[in-house]
Amino acid sequence: MVDLKSQYEKIKPEVDKGIQEVIDACAFINGPAVNGFQSEMEKYLGVKHVIPCANGTDALQVAMMALGLKPGDEVITVSFTFIATAEVIALLGLTPVLVDVDPDTFNISIDSLKKAITSKTKAIVPVHLFGQCADMEAIMEIAKEYNLFVIEDACQAIGADYIFKDGSRKKAGTIGHIGCTSFFPSKNLGCYGDGGAIFTNDDDLDKQMRVVVNHGMVVRYYHDYIGVNSRLDSIQAAILRVKLQHLDEYAKARNYAASYYSKAFANHPKIKTPHIANNSTHVFHQYTLVLNNVDRTALQNHMAAKEIPAMIYYPVPLHLQKAYIDPRYKSGDFPHTEALCASVISLPMHSELDDEQLKYITDSLLEFIN
Repeated sequence: MVDLKSQYEKIKPEVDKGIQEVIDACAFINGPAVNGFQSEMEKYLGVKHVIPCANGTDALQVAMMALGLKPGDEVITVSFTFIATAEVIALLGLTPVLVDVDPDTFNISIDSLKKAITSKTKAIVPVHLFGQCADMEAIMEIAKEYNLFVIEDACQAIGADYIFKDGSRKKAGTIGHIGCTSFFPSKNLGCYGDGGAIFTNDDDLDKQMRVVVNHGMVVRYYHDYIGVNSRLDSIQAAILRVKLQHLDEYAKARNYAASYYSKAFANHPKIKTPHIANNSTHVFHQYTLVLNNVDRTALQNHMAAKEIPAMIYYPVPLHLQKAYIDPRYKSGDFPHTEALCASVISLPMHSELDDEQLKYITDSLLEFIN
């Protein structure tokens, strides 16, 4: 699904130099590489504060801890997402409230969001799924009306632009009160291990989150808050500093591949290609098709026989996952989410795809469906 080896070979001298500098300095935790990456990420995103951390799941957890959410508080998010989005809500004793998605963008349905708000609702976690932003302008208006926090799960959309009605733009993760991302190796901006970051323009939240990620410690060995140990190590930061310089070109390459796919599948009665919303650019963390009357398992097997991976993100919605079975929800409650789980399939998507590979992939899929 991704070709990290070919990507690495193109930036090998820069990456190797950065790693060696960390080893030579022996500054493995919170060293110059981490500080440098933080500053460069702040500049790239146009955000006041970036707090590096250990992974994207921690980023979400730290955000909720810093907001002072209490057990029983309700946090609204989507049922069509990776488990981490709801996992941290449950781990903190908060109440996950799941809603449906828009069938075109796969992002949170604004109508479903409005209907889910109660007197116990404290926060909204919109997920910028597969590489494009949720309708943040509408979400922020709702949050303001009901005095709610907004935590953007931008783990799949780093580098995407949200486009406001007045034409202005902000990067995914910089619009809500807090934004979170992951640097898992397969992400658009991925390191060579685990990593994550939290973003905010709020000075007080920045201070609080920096305390939370460091054992709740303001002064060394004096712990004023319950915290966690969540740090981005210096070697990963050095790698990310290099890759951040190439992030926009990676997005351009992914968009080229996506355009090739979409042209090849255009107007096919059994294939719905990704919809790009007017209010967001798309960085195509995944290229996901919706199939109509196609045996998806047989298609996967056909592609596998041709050595082409084809993945399902996600086969089971959160409200039907065994770990999250809840009497409030049942099969049929979220028709768009459930339909997508039964019909989506994602094709290889990364910055190293060339025309020969793209033709082989599209021809192979059409060979089966036609």
